[in-house]
Amino acid sequence: MSSTQVQGQAELPSLEAVVRQIDEISTLPDIAVRVMQVAQDERTGAADLKEIMENDVALSARVLRCVNSSAYAVRIKITNLQQAIAYLGLKQVRNLAMTASVSDLFRKEGQIGPYCRRGLWKHLVSVGICARLIAMRRGIRNFEDAFLAGLLHDVGIVLEDQHLHSRFVRVIQGLNPTKTLAEVERGQMGFDHAMLGEKVAESWSFPDSIVRAIRYHHMAMNARGEDVEIVRCVEVANLICTLKGITSVGLKLVKVCKPTMASLSMTGDDVAVIAEDLDQELLKNATLFTL
Repeated sequence: MSSTQVQGQAELPSLEAVVRQIDEISTLPDIAVRVMQVAQDERTGAADLKEIMENDVALSARVLRCVNSSAYAVRIKITNLQQAIAYLGLKQVRNLAMTASVSDLFRKEGQIGPYCRRGLWKHLVSVGICARLIAMRRGIRNFEDAFLAGLLHDVGIVLEDQHLHSRFVRVIQGLNPTKTLAEVERGQMGFDHAMLGEKVAESWSFPDSIVRAIRYHHMAMNARGEDVEIVRCVEVANLICTLKGITSVGLKLVKVCKPTMASLSMTGDDVAVIAEDLDQELLKNATLFTL
């Protein structure tokens, strides 16, 4: 190994140090973390979620705008959060609040070669919608959790863009069809977006199912514990969206996950049907992309 290679290896950032830096800056809006924690706590309920969201008037307005959109086909206009929670349920309102909060990370446009933040945001929302669609059709009870897992699965890419920007630029510049994104990331940083996302999600006290989906969305068959089906739905949804050209970094770098598909009793024909039906689902949920 040359001295230049040794020096390059020595300069790789520490995953633990990057996580500490992100924690200090608190990248994710505080309201989003609190909404997540309340929604997963069995001792809390609709009143607790309502109280937190009411402290952010803009967030509440955005959620109500979505609830009253054509996606939910309400017969009478919903004018407050209590009505919204009663009509949609705790988890669906949580998902809308999280979508609106996380979208704030993408307000500032940025583009590097084929990658753009707006494209990544479209990918995240689309994977969330697709994962929920798969979970519903597979009869998975907690299908709303599949949406949230899909929405957050690539949060590590957002964090790399924000906190390791110069290295992230080199990652994007080094992408090619012969390697996955994770392989290029590990070469430039020593870790990939799934590893970074997992550690930060743990530090933010995300539910275990979300943490697992972030860590294993490219290798769901390695996931263990409860809700592994959610992780598998996210991996297949990620594949479907990528094949449809709704990619995370502007290139189709995801590998076909046949074992994961088989574990969900999905064939290639099932994937094709979901891919076709997804267009209508994305259109129906168009408001989510602009929350």
